[in-house]
Amino acid sequence: MPTIRPSRDEDVPAITAIYAHHVLHGTGTFEIDPPSEADMAARRADVLGKGLPYLVAEQDGQVLGFAYCNWFKPRPAYRFSAEDSIYVADGARGLGLGRQLLAALADRAEAAGVRKLLAVIGDSANAGSIGVHRALGFTEVGVMRSVGWKFGAWRDIVLMEKPLGAGDTTAPE
Repeated sequence: MPTIRPSRDEDVPAITAIYAHHVLHGTGTFEIDPPSEADMAARRADVLGKGLPYLVAEQDGQVLGFAYCNWFKPRPAYRFSAEDSIYVADGARGLGLGRQLLAALADRAEAAGVRKLLAVIGDSANAGSIGVHRALGFTEVGVMRSVGWKFGAWRDIVLMEKPLGAGDTTAPE
């Protein structure tokens, strides 16, 4: 059974490798060139520096996936809305790790004060990610058609959202 835990510095090489696979072979991210370990370490430090969660799924000492959220936009009015990111190692897909990571991420994001968790899912054909989000209570709010060009084709973005805690029923402060 995998353990979902906060990421550590020593997880960065595995995180980088998992993400590189998705960059090179998938449309869940619209990055074209895989970032370096230093880039991924800096991205992780940015998320953690904002008091937001950055998690990994680990089994038998091996990192099989990661998830984090970051502020949706940098302006202060958006400070209660965060965008999630979830990536699972290619060999560990279909085992429910994405669902476990997203559930844990939502719990920790809520504890950090996030009121709305957003999914900006690359490629409307990304049934796995859309399904995981839907299963955990996210609702689709729109599709941005043909906003990315990857692997010789136009790619859509599916937008989904989930209120956390009191959501928008009370003032956050």
